[in-house]
Amino acid sequence: MTPVELSRTVLRAVRRAVDEGELSVVVPVRTVVTPPGPGGCGDYATNIALQLARPAGRPARQVAEILRPHLTRSEGVADVAITGPGFLNIRLGGGAGASLVREIQRRRDAYGHGDILAGQIVPLRVPYDIRAEVVADTLVRIVATQGGRAEVHHIHIPPSPAEPPRTNAPQADPARPHRLHRPRPQITTLRPTPAPEDPTPLGPDAARWALLHPAAHDRPRISADHLLQRESNPLFRVRYAHARTRALTRNAAALGCTGDPGDVPEDVPGGGELVGALAGYPAVLTQAALHRAPDRLARHLVTTADALLAFQHIVLPLGDEKPSAAHRARLALAEAAGTVLAGGLSLLGISAPDYL
Repeated sequence: MTPVELSRTVLRAVRRAVDEGELSVVVPVRTVVTPPGPGGCGDYATNIALQLARPAGRPARQVAEILRPHLTRSEGVADVAITGPGFLNIRLGGGAGASLVREIQRRRDAYGHGDILAGQIVPLRVPYDIRAEVVADTLVRIVATQGGRAEVHHIHIPPSPAEPPRTNAPQADPARPHRLHRPRPQITTLRPTPAPEDPTPLGPDAARWALLHPAAHDRPRISADHLLQRESNPLFRVRYAHARTRALTRNAAALGCTGDPGDVPEDVPGGGELVGALAGYPAVLTQAALHRAPDRLARHLVTTADALLAFQHIVLPLGDEKPSAAHRARLALAEAAGTVLAGGLSLLGISAPDYL
């Protein structure tokens, strides 16, 4: 079950509770499921009970208790636990990954794209600074994945934080008394901590990674370490993991084996972590767009790469072992990871070579 499918399942559970008279609320148009946070459990969590508590006139945990049996009876759901003030933590039934891999195969580079910013213009003001320029360039692509359009405007002198707000609000046009004034889009001023030195000698890929991987308030480290082909280099791990997925596809073809989506059992080393990382990718893209934070995407790619590198060793048959349905399912999952890694690197403006 993919995050999108699970979101629909949660809304169907709310609808059943309303139809049976257990809740008196308007069923939301959408809800979000994400990997569980600290203190959570299972495969996904949703705050739908907290969202409905006020309209229902009930405590959030009571709403969660009402929704829990409806969710538990849903196809594909093995168990539901309530944590914290009313979070519903959902554990999916059976093996994980088949429907998720199918969705990634179907959507390819568009996997994780949404419409939360559909039709919105996102103005970005940036100083003439190389890091701010690279962040803005990346956000143009990330915002577009959520249906928005980012517009970059350069400023010569960053406004002072103590600058008082303007009081001269635009006056109504007396010649057009019924004219409606649309609210202006909220402007974001990007002022990340500048790089201590020029990163361009690192080359385009390593330079962009050095500027994008740290959070905006952290000073980027401009060092030749970004060029090292070692495990200590996160950029190398991400690009190497992508190259490994391509190598697995080539080696499987030599064995006459192709990927076929299937459930990967929970006891397969690294399988659960990889499925979780791929399932969490859409939420990360959304947050990166909303918070104007491409570093969130960069760090999630590292998480995905590390999960793939831990999983890769059991993808193909060993020795005289013949390819089986299990191998085809693992291969499809690894290839899906390659698609996500390539797509994420592309959004960051970084190449994803097939050979490394």
